[in-house]
Amino acid sequence: MQDELDFVVSEEDKGTRLDKFLVSKIPTYSRSEIQRFTVTQNGIVVKFSTRLRVGDEIHIKIPVRETNIAAENISCDFDLDVLYEDDDIIVINKPRGIVMYPSAGNKTGTLVQNILAHTHLSLLGGETRPGVVHRLDKDTSGVMVFAKSDAAFRGLVKIFSAHDLTRKYIAFVWGVPNWDSADITGNIARSSRNRQKMTMVKTGGKEAHTQVTVSDVWNRAGVSQFRCTLLTGRTHQIRVHLSAHGFPVLCDPVYGRGANRLASVKNSELLNFLKTHDGQMLHAEVLDFVHPVTGKDLHFKAGLPDDMLELKEILNEIG
Repeated sequence: MQDELDFVVSEEDKGTRLDKFLVSKIPTYSRSEIQRFTVTQNGIVVKFSTRLRVGDEIHIKIPVRETNIAAENISCDFDLDVLYEDDDIIVINKPRGIVMYPSAGNKTGTLVQNILAHTHLSLLGGETRPGVVHRLDKDTSGVMVFAKSDAAFRGLVKIFSAHDLTRKYIAFVWGVPNWDSADITGNIARSSRNRQKMTMVKTGGKEAHTQVTVSDVWNRAGVSQFRCTLLTGRTHQIRVHLSAHGFPVLCDPVYGRGANRLASVKNSELLNFLKTHDGQMLHAEVLDFVHPVTGKDLHFKAGLPDDMLELKEILNEIG
């Protein structure tokens, strides 16, 4: 199936290149996308560099984008916690333990598949990652936005690329700092020893900046609650920055260094939680941005998931 559109060139568009003309008429598509369409000028296929004349009749055939996520794999495997939805975007409170999109080891039960069972997503993100403009790790919960329209996808990509938004996380970490707030900077790159891990580097890598404030401490347990604001968006940024500065996230199997810490835990309930729980205690609490289509200021906040609330109850009992 495909959509078909027709335009007649007016005086104001005289002399414009065909591809630029089409971008102005269908702005939800980029010039590179448009150059893959079937386009005729007065019934004849022409080059996209052709200059237009007044009265030219332009006919376009736009193929319908498709996803290679198999229909049988698009199912609602868990209840979506939808914080907001309109024609252009959908904002979700992602649960812990859910993979973002299908991959070699995760064919079904992903967040994208669950959203597709609920609504459509822009395919500009790719065949297996429709609507995806940012990501959270499998075991990080919290607020995420997905693009439903192509215009929203392009706008969100610009917003995230420019870091023109607010992202705040809650993290439960090992250690009690002697400060109330800190600015953590340091470039992050993929580890040369383990390609599955990221690490802070003195040279190379990508610039990373995390603002941290202490929101609670439990001295007897040797645990703190941090609120972290991302000023950049690097892979595993919060987990890497906090671990490198001596405050690894609880239950983080990659950067948490939990085995060295568990020996110091005296409370049996806390010890049992830490030993049996899967997934770092990290939650994307706040996401603020300007709507990529309407321009409206948007604010979203997701409360702590049940497991982090359980952890906090245990810590409060310890004091």
